[in-house]
Amino acid sequence: MQKAKILLVDDRPENLLALEAILSALDQTLVRAASGEEALKALLTDDFAVILLDVQMPGMDGFETAAHIKRRERTRDIPIIFLTAINHGPHHTFRGYAAGAVDYISKPFDPWVLRAKVSVFVDLYVKNCQLKEQAALLRLQLDDGRQSNGRQGGDSAEPLLAELSARLASVEEQAEALTKQLGDSPETGAAATAAHLERKLVGLRAALEALRPGAEQA
Repeated sequence: MQKAKILLVDDRPENLLALEAILSALDQTLVRAASGEEALKALLTDDFAVILLDVQMPGMDGFETAAHIKRRERTRDIPIIFLTAINHGPHHTFRGYAAGAVDYISKPFDPWVLRAKVSVFVDLYVKNCQLKEQAALLRLQLDDGRQSNGRQGGDSAEPLLAELSARLASVEEQAEALTKQLGDSPETGAAATAAHLERKLVGLRAALEALRPGAEQA
């Protein structure tokens, strides 16, 4: 599986260099953007697991950049971690969360804490990609199962349905485990996203069960 991409947005090269040094241990793809405009351009073509966004930048600041990101359907669900060198108090922090951030960290920050927070969203992104791949494969096989069920009858399709059910159960267990892992975490944005993934699997399970013989009469 390809590495996750992490977008680093800061107008100061030394800050970008420091972020790269902190996050290099995650062994993911780090993409630089020196302005809000550059960040929005990068988001047009690439998918990112998480965005680290400096609040104070000349021109388009972090709040305005985040507003653009959240307005785009393609990027609205990407987690944003705001980074700021000045703590203006609760109101300023609230503005960051209101802009769509999942976290708001003041500089200087603990490198271990930042790396741990980013790691949560990278893991969630990777799991999300895996679930999407599994779901796409299952949908294809479900379509084949429907065709086979129509041509040959329910009994002949039963082995295929049993195999698909077992694969889906494995994906469901992974999603449930991730939701439980994040359930007690302060990273509420990550927990909510994991729960959403788990709910999406419910529809897939219902579609699979509907293929079983006698499902219409049940």
